[in-house]
Amino acid sequence: MHFEDFGPSNARRILVQNREKYRIFNDDMQGTGTIVMAAVISGLKVTKQTFAEQRLVVYGAGTAGTGMADQISTPMECNGLSREEAKKCVWLIDINGLVTDDMENLPDYQQEYARLASEVAAWQRDNGKINLLEVVKQVKPTILIGTSTDHGAFTEPVVQALCAGVERPILLPLSNPTERIEVMPDDAVRWSNGKALIATGIPVAPVSYQGVEYVIGQGNNALLYPGLGLGVIVSGAKHVTDGMLLAAAEAVASQVNPQDLGASLLPPVDNLRASSATVAEAVTKQAVKDGVATKQPENWVQAVQDAMWQAVYAA
Repeated sequence: MHFEDFGPSNARRILVQNREKYRIFNDDMQGTGTIVMAAVISGLKVTKQTFAEQRLVVYGAGTAGTGMADQISTPMECNGLSREEAKKCVWLIDINGLVTDDMENLPDYQQEYARLASEVAAWQRDNGKINLLEVVKQVKPTILIGTSTDHGAFTEPVVQALCAGVERPILLPLSNPTERIEVMPDDAVRWSNGKALIATGIPVAPVSYQGVEYVIGQGNNALLYPGLGLGVIVSGAKHVTDGMLLAAAEAVASQVNPQDLGASLLPPVDNLRASSATVAEAVTKQAVKDGVATKQPENWVQAVQDAMWQAVYAA
């Protein structure tokens, strides 16, 4: 293979073809998706819902956004939905509007989630496209993810329509840097009247609104991949399973209490070493459950600690 074979256009294909043969995961399709899943897990602790009850809209249906749809639809199946039922809980929007099965030259990663054209025939169109606001009004999503780099796309009418559809929507504008984010958190908090459960792809200061300080968690992959990689090493996992990724997401989510109004959905990266150890322990135990571990130390906590590199320098 040549260097260019590992470029973004081939990353998903390489992962799908080889993930069962090698210890491989892609930090952009799977790492980011798993951090998003951690934010969703935290949000569901507030809404008291399951993954099977979610309706997901992804605005920005490239490989990263569609990978997030893959990650979130997997626990939908774990909650009892069939694959077909899980796919029907996902709506993708790209530059051409809502992705439907009558569009020409759809990328393979979008085809699985393309909605039937007949299903949306009566929906309002804007210059031939079904836009974000119409999708939000029709779908009433419980989760809205932005991976579009379309700054300001989550307008006040969009956020208000989102909150009109469900009581506590999970709103994840993940594009970065700041000039690319779909909505600034201070606007999102105000437009949602504090109802939206928000995490972003950029670091932002807390938002004060009506006497409450809203801490906005950052979907930073650093919360995930060191612990995931460490867990793979300690367990000697033959490959990375969906169960291990879900365990990593749950471990990240376990580090915050999102129940209080304004609480963050994700932990800070300030104490990354301890956070990574927590993730690693969860991943190693799941590797055993999934039958892919080749090592089973008596004390997982100690095994993880022993495997962590210590930054100690000689005097």
